[in-house]
Amino acid sequence: MASLDAPPLSIEQGTCYALFAYDIGLAINLDEAERHVTAIKERGRIRHKARVPHYFEYRPAPLRLTQETVSLSFGHYRSSETVEVMLYDFGAVTVMYRIPIDGPFEGLLSLSESLYENETLLAESRHRLDQLVRDILPAIERPSTSKEVEDYLIFSIERCTPSAIQTLGIPYDPLFAHLLRSEHTRLSDQEIHEATSCRISFSRDDTAVIDWNAALVFGQDMDDVRAVLEFVNVELLEMRALDEQLDTALDQGYDALTRKPGLKSWLPGSHEAALTHIGQLQVDSAVLFERVANTLKLLGDQYLARVYRLASQRFHLEAWDASIIRKLQTLESIYGKMTDRATTQRMEVLEWIIIVLITISIAVSFLPIGGH
Repeated sequence: MASLDAPPLSIEQGTCYALFAYDIGLAINLDEAERHVTAIKERGRIRHKARVPHYFEYRPAPLRLTQETVSLSFGHYRSSETVEVMLYDFGAVTVMYRIPIDGPFEGLLSLSESLYENETLLAESRHRLDQLVRDILPAIERPSTSKEVEDYLIFSIERCTPSAIQTLGIPYDPLFAHLLRSEHTRLSDQEIHEATSCRISFSRDDTAVIDWNAALVFGQDMDDVRAVLEFVNVELLEMRALDEQLDTALDQGYDALTRKPGLKSWLPGSHEAALTHIGQLQVDSAVLFERVANTLKLLGDQYLARVYRLASQRFHLEAWDASIIRKLQTLESIYGKMTDRATTQRMEVLEWIIIVLITISIAVSFLPIGGH
């Protein structure tokens, strides 16, 4: 698939990372979770390529667990016997499998196809997640494991031939596009350009090509780029979960707002349950949105900030953000209208009470007093 003039691309050392992101609750107390697990654990950090202020990290740092697993076969490749699990304080978990890769680059095409929505890895990651939830249940606020999963592939090539990374451009783009899209059929020039258009380099010895299904990373010590891609994948999952949560909240709010008033609606406190529920959903959604948006701080590392912006663009996070903000505003509007209606009904009840009291007072004044 590469240009006939381009020499064959061969991998000397590399790793394929298969990521599966899940949501398990509103929040995770990472310190308490750390006390409940027995696996090898550490707090996540980002190794920056340039000298930057130390405070540009995760806030708070996620908890990384290393667990043993059975090696799985994917054609000519086998996964390692350890799996990494990353816990984020906003309720997300990433399960990551490592698959060592070497040999002809074209061999990765079959690996990419086999890993696309791989049922074995999905089932294994889900089983591992369920076990983890049972182990750290006291540390999870409002535990609720999502049915949705956000998977992503990162092909990290540390050494390859030809070794001149910057020459791995147009001649190899068709090869890269098939790998990134996990697609065996022949792609059009437009699709190849679309799949390989988001690329970024820090030095002449590295480059990253980022797509929505997978990323291809060349160079040594690219853990920082991989960490950013991991987080963006988790952020996409949380945006999807939050968007679905807001859809449910809007449906419930609309039903409560349009429900025909009955006799109970005139009773004091009849609207409190609905208002409290809608208000809680509104607050939970806003807090989760802020937690996710403020977890990763990259303002001091312009290169990683550009990687984040590029990946966010590829994952359409700006569109998700705009949709969530719009739905939060709509939910605020519904809550305001429900509050106004409840206030109006209370005022009407008070007016009727006053009218009844005045009527009774007038009627009493015409009643005979003392038998006269």
